[in-house]
Amino acid sequence: MNYILVPALIILLILVLVSLVRGIVAFMKSTKIDLETGETQDASDMQIMQNKMMFARIKYQALAIVVVVILLALTRGG
Repeated sequence: MNYILVPALIILLILVLVSLVRGIVAFMKSTKIDLETGETQDASDMQIMQNKMMFARIKYQALAIVVVVILLALTRGG
């Protein structure tokens, strides 16, 4: 079982990192656009991307926590 859960955990952690970086890049782009134009818009494409990446990061973190809990339960029980 560990042979499946450990790679799954590594993949989830990589997905968390990728979504975090993509969210930060979208934030930086939207901030740059706001500073250059001097105006703020309601919901730009970059802000929507930020929200999507934040939700993805939270989802992957929750899944990673579930995998860690399962791994801990297996190691304590076995």
